[in-house]
Amino acid sequence: MDKHDLPKKINTILNCVIGAFVGVFLKESIFTYWDYKTHPEIYAVTSAPWYTSILLFGIITLAIILVALVIKLIIRIRFDRNKYQKN
Repeated sequence: MDKHDLPKKINTILNCVIGAFVGVFLKESIFTYWDYKTHPEIYAVTSAPWYTSILLFGIITLAIILVALVIKLIIRIRFDRNKYQKN
């Protein structure tokens, strides 16, 4: 394995993680909204708004995406720095 392939592989994995979390967030949001519209009586007995789970999952998703983007940025900076030092 070439050491230049490692940043590409990590980038691909991080892109998949970001895409997966965005997809799951969208699915969960749509399902929660549909469930709220279909069964409003279940949500009427709780003290929290029906969209609380969407907000919590959105914050968690945003944090994971932010971490993945920071890792991608660190890898890009280090890889570019190493590439320029060799030339």
